[in-house]
Amino acid sequence: MSAVTQGISHLGLTVPNLDETVTFFTDALGWSIVGGDPEYPAVYIGDGSDVLTLWQALTDQPVAADREMIVGLHHVAFVVSTLEDLDEVFTRVSEYPGVEIEFSPQQNPVGVGPRVHFMFFEPGGNRVEMVCDPQ
Repeated sequence: MSAVTQGISHLGLTVPNLDETVTFFTDALGWSIVGGDPEYPAVYIGDGSDVLTLWQALTDQPVAADREMIVGLHHVAFVVSTLEDLDEVFTRVSEYPGVEIEFSPQQNPVGVGPRVHFMFFEPGGNRVEMVCDPQ
């Protein structure tokens, strides 16, 4: 049986501060706002191929996901075209206020070839990976 799905339409992330996370993705990564719903409240952002729906947590004390204890999103990974671009993104992200770097660019043993990646937590606390497969 072949797959009936054709990729991911969008990925939804709940964040403690919607404006802060939107600003991170637009300023540090160059994404654009592509829509939203102020009643929800949510903002849709995209990079030209991927779309994230960012939802405002509706509590003053949101609980952060624990990738080792909670079933659900472990992290989201985005592709970067070249090693130079990966280094540029790492510099921008590592200098951005509120970002926590998990590890800097290094060889990724998963996959084929010389993949390089790094991981960080964006200001809202979601775990993000940037991956480059320079082949």
